[in-house]
Amino acid sequence: MRRTLVVRLDSVGDVLLTGPAVAAAAAAGPVDYVASSIGAPAAQLLPGVDRVITFDAPWILDPAPEATEATIAAFVDSIDGGAYSGAAILTSSHQSALPTALLLRLAGVGRIAAVSHDYPGSLLDHRIKGDPDVHEVERSLAVMEQLGFSEDAHPHLRITLEAAEPMGGRVVVHPGAAVPARTLEPSRWARCVESLASHGYDVVVTGSHEEHDVAAMVAEPLNRPPILLARSDLRGLAEVLASAEVVVTGNTGPAHLAAAVGRPVVSVFPPTVPPSRWAPWGVPHVLLGDPLIACAGCRARRCPQPRQWCLDDVTPAAVVAAVARLSAAPAREMVHQ
Repeated sequence: MRRTLVVRLDSVGDVLLTGPAVAAAAAAGPVDYVASSIGAPAAQLLPGVDRVITFDAPWILDPAPEATEATIAAFVDSIDGGAYSGAAILTSSHQSALPTALLLRLAGVGRIAAVSHDYPGSLLDHRIKGDPDVHEVERSLAVMEQLGFSEDAHPHLRITLEAAEPMGGRVVVHPGAAVPARTLEPSRWARCVESLASHGYDVVVTGSHEEHDVAAMVAEPLNRPPILLARSDLRGLAEVLASAEVVVTGNTGPAHLAAAVGRPVVSVFPPTVPPSRWAPWGVPHVLLGDPLIACAGCRARRCPQPRQWCLDDVTPAAVVAAVARLSAAPAREMVHQ
């Protein structure tokens, strides 16, 4: 059987979006996955992953860990002897696959595929040139095709979680995001939550322990505390998301986790990155935000403007209307916009 190495070195959502690529390789044999310490909990949930290898790459993460001989040597040693038939290095448009490819060569991996802007010399055996303007799921699948794996006709995000029926009228709101520019301010989320509750929805707010203050502020109108989980407890978060008829988030990992458990998503989506590449995959969804604003594609982590103009139209009424479109239990009151 073919043992394949899949590499994605950034965040939870990025790893979840590689699920269909992993499934393509897993149909032919075992898959080992290299992920950052941030993304590793997501890799552990992907069907078909046999082993997760953790590596925090100094050329990917922000803030970047120190590049030391010891950490690089330890990573090479963890790959050496894996007897891989091939390796897929999966990256976004702003990332280079070549540092990873060099280390895989040092570890003896003999067949490597990736997207690369830059001339790879002997570091890649299969190169997709430039920057394909496709969704991240399709980008990853294209790399797998270079290794001879064919995709499912209808690739969906999946995790190793038993399917559960959603609770009628339940809306789960996850307001936090690792990148502040990719979500609403907490006070605006609180108004959206209050409006959803006033329209008859059973609203639950989620967050990590580190997001306690934000989640508590957003949940205050509900007189119900938020559900707080460890950042690494993605299975626990997935179970909460699976209880919803609709999940409401920013452009963040839980949006893709919701898609992986088959739930519709309302995504507050500031166009700091292209929606065509990063929107929820394979589930009904509504994107809120102005994708045509002049500063779209800015990749800002914090908006430098006095206010985030691209989210001006994301009102409580707009959120309620979006949830009503996706929910089997529409709002009990007329929504006025």
